[in-house]
Amino acid sequence: MEFRVLRYFLTVAREGSITAAANSLHLTQPTLSRQLQDLEKELGQKLFIRGKYKVSLTPEGMILRKRAEEIVDMVEKTEAEFQSIKDTVCGDIYIGCGETDSMKYVAQVMKELQDDYPEIKFHIFSGNAEDVTEKLDKGLLDFGVLIQPIDLSKYDNLPLPDKDVWGVITKKNSPLAQKNKAELKDLVNVPLIASRQMSKKYSAQSGFLDWFGEEFEHLNIAATYNLVYNAAIMVEAGIGYAITLDKLVNTTDITNLRFVPLYPKLESGLDIVWKKHQMFSPAAKLFLERLQDKFSAQ
Repeated sequence: MEFRVLRYFLTVAREGSITAAANSLHLTQPTLSRQLQDLEKELGQKLFIRGKYKVSLTPEGMILRKRAEEIVDMVEKTEAEFQSIKDTVCGDIYIGCGETDSMKYVAQVMKELQDDYPEIKFHIFSGNAEDVTEKLDKGLLDFGVLIQPIDLSKYDNLPLPDKDVWGVITKKNSPLAQKNKAELKDLVNVPLIASRQMSKKYSAQSGFLDWFGEEFEHLNIAATYNLVYNAAIMVEAGIGYAITLDKLVNTTDITNLRFVPLYPKLESGLDIVWKKHQMFSPAAKLFLERLQDKFSAQ
C-alpha cells in the first residue's frame, strides 16, 4: 500500500467525487479511478459506493479513512521533525488535553518558549483521557494534559500546581441554583448530563463511584458529553444538570447558568504526561526542559 495512494483515497473521501478529487490532485480521472481500483483489489474490500455524480464510503472505506488519516498525520509529523533539525530551533509540538483551567500553566510555558524561539508552533488537540492517551500511544501527540486519577504506568509525568473542583452547572432559575453546594440528595432524582469520565467505564478511577456510593447505579443520566461547551448548551435547553469542572463554563451575570460545587468536595489533580523512552524532536525536547524547570520543584 503506497502512501501516495492513501493521499488519493483521502482526497476522494473528502471531495465525495472522483472528478473533483482528480482536479484537486492534478490527475486525470481514469488514472485516479485505476489507482482506487488497485487499492480495493490490494485490500480485497470494496471501499466506495459509486453513484452517478457522487461517491461515498462503505463501512470498510470508513475504517480505512480513519487509519489513513492517522498514517498521513504521522508521516507529516515525522517530516516536520526532520525539517526542524537545524541550527535554528523550530518545528511543531503536539499537545492533547482535557478541558481544564490548569491548561493556563502550560500556556505560560508555551508563550515563554515562543518568545525565545518564534518558529516553534503548537498544535492543541482537545479530548478526554481515552482520546488523548490513544493518540499519545500512536505517536500522534508529544504530550498530554490529563485529569487525575489516571494510569501512568506507560508514561512519565509532571504534576500541575492546582486541583480542579467538580460541581454542577445549572440554570439560575432551578432549585439547585439557590444553594451554595450540591449534595448527593440533590442529584439522585434529577436528569444529569455526564462526561464520559463519569461513565461506568471510568467511575472507579475518577472518584465518582466513591462520591455517589450506592446511588451511582441509579443515577438518571439523561445525556453524555465530550466537550463541556456542548454540555452547557444542553443545560440551557433544559435537558438536565451538567456534572463538570469549575471555570470551564461562563457563569457570570450575563449568562443564565450557575456553577454549584459538589459537597463533600470532589477535586482532581492534573498531570502533563509523555510516553516513556519517547524520542523527541528538538523543539519538543526543549519544551519538556522548560516544563521540568517550571514544575519539577513545585
